[in-house]
Amino acid sequence: MVLQDLGRRINAAVSDLTRSANLDEKAFDDMIKEICSALLSADVNVKLVGQLRKSIRAQVSFKDLPTHTNKKRIIQKAVFDQLVALVDPHAEPFKPRKGKPNVIMFVGLQGAGKTTTCTKLARHYQTRGFKACLVCADTFRAGAFDQLKQNATRAKIPFYGNLTQTDPAVVALEGVTRFKKERFEIIIVDTSGRHRQEADLFNEMVQIQKAVQPDQTIMVLDATIGQQAEAQSKAFKETADFGSIIITKTDGSASGGGAISAVAATHTPIVFIGTGEHMLDLEKFQPRTFISRLLGMGDMAGLVEHVQSLKLDQKDTMKHIQEGIFTVRDLRDQIQNMMKMGPLSKMAGMIPGLSNMMEGMNDEDGTMKMKRMIYICDSMTDKELDSDGKLFINEPARMTRVAHGSGTSVREVEDLLSQQRMMAGMVKKMGGMQKNMKNAQGALGGGNRNQQMAAMQKRLQSMGVGGAGGGGPGGMPDMGALMKMMGGAGGGAGGGGMPDMKSMMDMMGGMGGLGNLMGGMGGAGGGRGGRGRGR
Repeated sequence: MVLQDLGRRINAAVSDLTRSANLDEKAFDDMIKEICSALLSADVNVKLVGQLRKSIRAQVSFKDLPTHTNKKRIIQKAVFDQLVALVDPHAEPFKPRKGKPNVIMFVGLQGAGKTTTCTKLARHYQTRGFKACLVCADTFRAGAFDQLKQNATRAKIPFYGNLTQTDPAVVALEGVTRFKKERFEIIIVDTSGRHRQEADLFNEMVQIQKAVQPDQTIMVLDATIGQQAEAQSKAFKETADFGSIIITKTDGSASGGGAISAVAATHTPIVFIGTGEHMLDLEKFQPRTFISRLLGMGDMAGLVEHVQSLKLDQKDTMKHIQEGIFTVRDLRDQIQNMMKMGPLSKMAGMIPGLSNMMEGMNDEDGTMKMKRMIYICDSMTDKELDSDGKLFINEPARMTRVAHGSGTSVREVEDLLSQQRMMAGMVKKMGGMQKNMKNAQGALGGGNRNQQMAAMQKRLQSMGVGGAGGGGPGGMPDMGALMKMMGGAGGGAGGGGMPDMKSMMDMMGGMGGLGNLMGGMGGAGGGRGGRGRGR
């Protein structure tokens, strides 16, 4: 993935320093040199890298540090803060308002992915309750209208275009006027891709802006553009004065640091990043979250939002989890939901600690291993699927039959059942925790949030989940962080401001188990098995 190698190198440099027995100024300088080298290799502008070097050194002065201070933590914080400053222009992005038309115009280079991104953004707002639509004002590129039409039809988004009109400003105005009359709230105008040198196309872009008077102009920037990003973004800024940037193709393998340079050069916020070709592969950009994921620290809030946007059906599983039950069928349903979430590398970036577990495992291998787990479950009878797995212990011949029926090995069946037993044990304890929570809420009257959180933290620690300083199994965050994160991620509130149990179960059952599953997938066999039914 774009910038993945950069994140790995920076993380390694900081980790090497913090593990060093002799943490002195020389070791600190070596770390800064490695971070700067990694940034330059990723096509980040040399001036920005120089500024970063000075900022980190200014923030950490060994001469002025008291002897009792935790130097490692100060250095880690300095590196994190300065990397955040690198991608944060401290400018507030545009926020559309409901009940009024918000016209958003897209500009960018040819091949940057504007048309696809237009549809992704329209769908993003549509799923959040906005009435969204698309206008194709690209009369220059052959097939532009057909592409937008196909994308919009697939995403069920209204669109407008005019194949007989050659003036893009006229087409844009016609579409915007029509959709304003129909009371659409998000009107996205797609324009022709252009280059900095094409004066006529730049003039055309200005004419469209004058015609539709957009509330927001967004520049779409290809993450793989490299050193050209700064010059091109400056040229667009001078002409169209865009207010936001969307970076596309971050799922590629190129350096991608040019996009960071573009943000610094134009002092313009990144609002979204495109992480793939699917309509759901558009993520909100938050500087601190981006750097957290870059350094392997995860993004649990982003994962929650992503899972919620998929609207996965987990009613039966959540009911079972609340009762302290986790069957083989529940495990299969969770694996299927995980496969809907997107590439494993994307999920690994969001879950603290999981990216380390995935080293050496690419998306194709991980997906195949999950498919083989599904094959195993599909070769079980309904009785076996709805069991707690003890059937297989009492009657080992069932494992042999399932392995033959699914085209897998007995070892793979054993591994899957082992994962199910481990998660079932965790769920059983969580069922007891729910009862304790209800009792605690009743006793405290919902008045003491800190006491409730402390009780839950203690309970989770007794289960081996979470910890005072960070991740437990599967990279679960500590309870305090979990509470804060769920409070801001759509979790409903119970008594006294506590998150409701369903939100917590959804979070822990649907995502905490992902790390456990991934840990067990390493033992699953490779290759492609036949798909049989062992009824």
